[in-house]
Amino acid sequence: MSIKRSKKLIKHNGWVIGGPKIVAIGGGTGLSTILRGLKTHTSNITAIVTMADDGGGSGMLRNDLGMLPPGDIRNCILALANTEPIMEKLMQYRFKEGILKGQSFGNLFIAALNDICGSFDNAVKEISNVLAVTGKVIPVTLDNITLYAELEDGTIVKGESQIPKIQFNSNKKIKRVFLEPEVCQPMEEALAAIKEADAVIIGPGSLYTSIIPNFMVKDVAETIYESKAMKIYVCNIMTQKGETLGYSLTDHINAINSHAKRDIIEYAIVNSGSVPEEFAIKYMDEYATAVEIDWEKVNEMGIKTVEGDFVRIDRGYVRHDYNKLSECIFTLLNQERKDHNTK
Repeated sequence: MSIKRSKKLIKHNGWVIGGPKIVAIGGGTGLSTILRGLKTHTSNITAIVTMADDGGGSGMLRNDLGMLPPGDIRNCILALANTEPIMEKLMQYRFKEGILKGQSFGNLFIAALNDICGSFDNAVKEISNVLAVTGKVIPVTLDNITLYAELEDGTIVKGESQIPKIQFNSNKKIKRVFLEPEVCQPMEEALAAIKEADAVIIGPGSLYTSIIPNFMVKDVAETIYESKAMKIYVCNIMTQKGETLGYSLTDHINAINSHAKRDIIEYAIVNSGSVPEEFAIKYMDEYATAVEIDWEKVNEMGIKTVEGDFVRIDRGYVRHDYNKLSECIFTLLNQERKDHNTK
């Protein structure tokens, strides 16, 4: 099935007050990007965020304070916040000199609340209240996890921040990723949100370091599979250096389903727009290209595809246009609901 983005969107027809219940799961830039669009259509949003980050400012705080990584959480909170622009600038501000060089004020704010509130999840709730967040932002787990990758030659790479570097330098594909500890407990609030959701949105984002780690947490993949929600995968526009060079749409889907140990994707949203030549050339310098949509294979998998022009250039990088993407998602939701009700 190929559904073109409708110019006219039916909003919230027949949904509960506030709009459809949406769970968005992932991490990094991809998750925070899609949240900015989703919040204009519904207030019933739950963002479930990976806790595998160990690089940059988050990695410093993990090492120095023994706390969970705040970076992805901070970005998601700001994406859903209803606050003044100066506050967002403050939360994203990075110190330029001294021992705090490279660290963001927002990370330090969460670190302080983590100490004041006595736990990371309570700190997230408090900062969400302060910034008037639409919906909820929930860490997928409170366990102190480490992400590992096994490359196709058997090499084991430790650490979320090291995986892309070593994978690219070795030119060996990622065979699988896994967590230590192997069994880590999910946030029950996250599982409850998935069970009640009208739709679960997976991606966009770094496949092996932002998306898949969530499915390694106990019961998350199973709960998504058993949920009556629509399971929608938003495929990346470009392949990614250090993770998915040469990957097609079905390569992305197969990696997710393989790690989830079940077929959890029902719909795939893909980009049909073209990337401006100057930016396509820039990505080619890193061997990255637009993700190939292998239509025949994805159709054989029984996955329904939704396409649209979602290309947006943000500070030199190819991103999803979150307004067009969210319109597409809610058009699909309303159409599927209408079709279901007329059966």
